[in-house]
Amino acid sequence: MSSINRRFVGVLFAAFALSTPLLAGAAGQAGVEWWNVPYPEPFDASGITTSLPRLHVEGNRFVDEHGNTVVLYGVNISDPDKLVKQGHWSKAHFQVIKDWGATLVRVPVHPVAWKERGKDEYFKLLDQAVTWASEVGLYLNIEWHGIGNLQTEVFQHPMHYTSRQETYNFWRDVSFRYAGVPAVAFYELFNEPTTYREQLGRISWAEWKVIVEQMITIIRAHDPEVIPLVGGFDWAYELRSVGADPIGFAGIGYVTHPYPMKAPQPWEEHWEKDWGYVADTYPVMAAEIGFMAANEPGSHNPVIADEDYGRRITAYFEKKGISWTAWCFDPDWAPQLIADWSYTPTKQGAFFRAYMLGKARRSP
Repeated sequence: MSSINRRFVGVLFAAFALSTPLLAGAAGQAGVEWWNVPYPEPFDASGITTSLPRLHVEGNRFVDEHGNTVVLYGVNISDPDKLVKQGHWSKAHFQVIKDWGATLVRVPVHPVAWKERGKDEYFKLLDQAVTWASEVGLYLNIEWHGIGNLQTEVFQHPMHYTSRQETYNFWRDVSFRYAGVPAVAFYELFNEPTTYREQLGRISWAEWKVIVEQMITIIRAHDPEVIPLVGGFDWAYELRSVGADPIGFAGIGYVTHPYPMKAPQPWEEHWEKDWGYVADTYPVMAAEIGFMAANEPGSHNPVIADEDYGRRITAYFEKKGISWTAWCFDPDWAPQLIADWSYTPTKQGAFFRAYMLGKARRSP
């Protein structure tokens, strides 16, 4: 069944539920009987008047509908729930990102925020992100922002507490809701898999593959066109197992988070063997990168480096055809791209902004 047919079935189901006497008026009403609530509900894309080209995978490239190679670059925003609570969730936020020259926004959904706000209310935020991104011309990477071990279900911090069942259901709901929406190009399945030096228990690559392939199976059943992104171990840094034992699905990409402290010098030599070689066969997305000075707020976060890292890693990305999003377009979460809510760039923000604007000027 095509994605269009799947979407039609979902819409038909919702319409039937609302038109049936037993279910009429059930949706969105407080205190309604649980057996009368229609489920699931797709995203209403009727208000979106602009559309980006749909992306897919060919070999080791992301390509558009005409087969043109697409290399994306952009930023991570902070969790939409945080932005709402601080009064900075708006289309203008996305417009500033676009004005920086970005083509991609990574949207981190923290399990704690998903639970506390509730799925229905959180979907209202994601719906806005999808609408605003579509209108200003940005692709989205929606990611489940857990850090830890999904095999043992032990995580680094309470904000990341989740379970395999919750994770599978998250991707079921998200992939159904946004099926067929071109701006929603990527689903990053789990932010940073790690055992935290076995403090969170053990997990093998084979065990991680089973979990990942369950997620992709669920997503593909609802939206076969979206591109799932898979991170490796060491907080999504290394992909050394992919060469001998890749994920058993075509049309996916792999993720690395190559912060400067993840490898010794010379960086390029380690990047190549740790994750860069994967880009010769499959698409790779560096979903988090960044650097900061020792005197910047949050510098306890061990990502101390300077523009030399920025120049070298972007040059490496260009050589390998790797897409990327820098962390983080928020003055609170280190390493910050902006120093305040007037969008004053930090040192790394100025670097990545200049790079993206330069790329945008050279684009046809």
